[in-house]
Amino acid sequence: MPEPGVERQLPTDEARDLLALVRDIARREIAPSASEGEAASRFPRPAFTLLSSSGLLGLPYEAEFGGGNQPYEVYLQVLEELAAARLTVGLGVSVHSLSCHALANFGTKQQRAEHLPAMLGGGLLGAYCLSEPSSGSDAASLRTKAVRDGDSWVLTGTKAWITHGGVADFYTVLARSGGEGAHGITAFLVPGDAEGLSAAVPEKKMGMNGSPTAQVHFDGVRVSDARRVGDEGQGFQIALSALDSGRLGIAACAIGVAQAALDEAVAYAKERSQFGRPVADFQGMRFLLADMATQIEAGRALYLSAARLRDAGRPFSKQAAMAKLLCTDAAMKVTTDAVQVFGGYGYTADFPVERYMREAKVLQIVEGTNQIQRMVIARHLAGPESR
Repeated sequence: MPEPGVERQLPTDEARDLLALVRDIARREIAPSASEGEAASRFPRPAFTLLSSSGLLGLPYEAEFGGGNQPYEVYLQVLEELAAARLTVGLGVSVHSLSCHALANFGTKQQRAEHLPAMLGGGLLGAYCLSEPSSGSDAASLRTKAVRDGDSWVLTGTKAWITHGGVADFYTVLARSGGEGAHGITAFLVPGDAEGLSAAVPEKKMGMNGSPTAQVHFDGVRVSDARRVGDEGQGFQIALSALDSGRLGIAACAIGVAQAALDEAVAYAKERSQFGRPVADFQGMRFLLADMATQIEAGRALYLSAARLRDAGRPFSKQAAMAKLLCTDAAMKVTTDAVQVFGGYGYTADFPVERYMREAKVLQIVEGTNQIQRMVIARHLAGPESR
């Protein structure tokens, strides 16, 4: 793993120390086993345990409940560093943060005091259950049922494409407690060992094989009303409020993967000689590397701009969609170009750039496809579509 060519602008000395710690953990504990772990489809639970014990799984949340009280501007750059070392870890931290969002922002004081410390720094790992086999982009049409039974709820249905499905310690679940549409959905915090909860065999994917993505089945799972998050029927509002922040997490992860690919490409171009000269001397190669670096810097600037809006309490939904769109498209382009820099070697598993290229693709799909991001941006510009 070459030294990253990143000059960061961080708001405080504490943030600089934090990024130095993250970079050290990434280089010593995560990156060395990344290629082997992905090839073996091995989930890096020890890495998440280490990050939790180091206070890195709850960075954007309140210190009162075990969080790091860090602004998104800093948290996203931590995600970028982790994703550059191994996307399974960086994206996993982003998903974990997403799964904590409902309780941290909509839970009661009692709920937060009871559950958040273990979720943010107690070694637990979360999953976020919104998508279903028949409702991906159209999340408001979800079918998983939540039926009231005394002081409990009974959940029945199947969630799909769940990161950490089968290995998570808790699941934030959106289920239909009322009528059709967005207003009939409620959020629940479900323990990973709840009776009736099971996970299917993980999907066989193009990349990120170390991160289990699986359907999660709820076969009459009984959940106390004390684990209902927010009001009945408020679930879709809760879900949407989390997705803007989650999209910024994906944007940061995409730039991390792209930066890792660029660093590998630059190092290789300097070492590889053809016609008696390093290939980095040829103008065609230099221009290619320059374009890759420019796309990365543009994406980083955009996601940080959106993060600063969020930190200031200002609307950032449009900018989050823009960042997710630009950064993930850039990651796909940069990783493809990195393979080209390596030539035939780039197409082999002997070098990590082919893995980066396979991993980049999923980032254009998760947390709302890039076509959905364009729809979101257009609505901000031109208003809702005519019916």
